[in-house]
Amino acid sequence: MMKKNVSIKDIAQDLKTSITTVSFVLNGKSEEKHISKKLTKEILEHALKIGYKPNQIAQSLRTGKSKILVFMVEDISNGFFAKLAKIIEYAAYENGYKLVFCSTENKDEKSTELIELFKNRNVDGFIIVPSPGIKNVIEDLIKEKYPVILLDRYFSDLKCNSVVIDNQQSSFDATNHLIINNYKNIAFITTDSEQNQMQNRLQGYEDAINLKKLKAHVLKIPFEEIGKMNTKEKIKEFIDTIMDLDAVFFATNYLAKAGFEVFKETNPNLFHELGIVNFDDNEIFEIYNPSITAISQPVEAIGAKLIDSMLRLLNQNEESEMSENIVFKTKLIIRESSLSKKCNAKTISEAV
Repeated sequence: MMKKNVSIKDIAQDLKTSITTVSFVLNGKSEEKHISKKLTKEILEHALKIGYKPNQIAQSLRTGKSKILVFMVEDISNGFFAKLAKIIEYAAYENGYKLVFCSTENKDEKSTELIELFKNRNVDGFIIVPSPGIKNVIEDLIKEKYPVILLDRYFSDLKCNSVVIDNQQSSFDATNHLIINNYKNIAFITTDSEQNQMQNRLQGYEDAINLKKLKAHVLKIPFEEIGKMNTKEKIKEFIDTIMDLDAVFFATNYLAKAGFEVFKETNPNLFHELGIVNFDDNEIFEIYNPSITAISQPVEAIGAKLIDSMLRLLNQNEESEMSENIVFKTKLIIRESSLSKKCNAKTISEAV
């Protein structure tokens, strides 16, 4: 036999008081409604004693708040987003909120469907890594007064809170690091995307290359092809056609993974012969041979800022005309893969 759920009505009957009074106490409105401290204590202790659990749906209908936030990203299995999710989930929980995660695969249709789904579930706020064509959907969310923060990328002509990194400067610094270490034929492997974070990474690479009057070598792979066999085929063909190629800069972790597979399958010596830099660090890069130089994003700081900004939006009494656009700097973690070109493969091997 199923145990009957304890209701507010049961508590009111047990204590011979009104349902409204019990509701006010359980929703933290005792002082506001001038309910005595003695009765408040009796209600709270009795609710605990008989195992009362609030109906979240009913509670959200009464208060207009679900205490649920959405963290919508391109791919939740991506190391960067997964680390952020853990940080944000903990901070949200500490502030009385639960976090829902989902992946959009950078698809507009899926992004739109998920946003509509969560709106119907009465969530309180959205942290979104936007797919390229959902500007109007985000704009509608803002008009409907949902707290929204864009992460990793944004729409330049949309007034919306955002937290991003300085992709262009980060990419410039990484490319310039290779140039200083005597690499002159540096390939840049990226996605074929018009989104600003990828455009800025490409721009940073090109700025550094043009400054030194070197030749740019760029491979753009359509996002929908990432992870498929022809991704590796395109990378192999690309690096094979560049005369005197001496370094490769990967714009994302998933492109680096495909590139490293190409190196291993076709010519493992490329790990030692080429300078290698990747955009976004990974713990495993430290144990590669050689260890991999990478751009590290300040995950802890980004996570803390996202929650701080979301709480500010949730707690502000009036709609603000100001949007907060936060840009974090990154750090280039220099390891063996980008040592000076004067260090040949034998020297690098001996150094490991």
